[in-house]
Amino acid sequence: NMPLVRATITLQNPESPVRNIRESLRKIHASHGLSGLWHGTSAGILKTVPKYVTAVVVKDYVGKALPQVDPASPTKDRDNLINSAIKSSAAGVAGAVFTNP
Repeated sequence: NMPLVRATITLQNPESPVRNIRESLRKIHASHGLSGLWHGTSAGILKTVPKYVTAVVVKDYVGKALPQVDPASPTKDRDNLINSAIKSSAAGVAGAVFTNP
């Protein structure tokens, strides 16, 4: 994924002599080596991993805190959907709040 993103960013430069992603990948590899294709990945990982770890922990915690849905209930599908929405919303908000300045 990251090498393709890096190649497309190179293509966004109007002064870039490359015409397509394949040329861009070749040029990056030729000038910076294989590691050049992954340049900048660590910043993305350092930003993304804490967000998703927080979201998973919060989703698990909220899932345990919510009342269990009765499998015999006639509204079990709706209840499961509501619980899922609550868990996902809480996880998304927590991930954003804890990782965005």
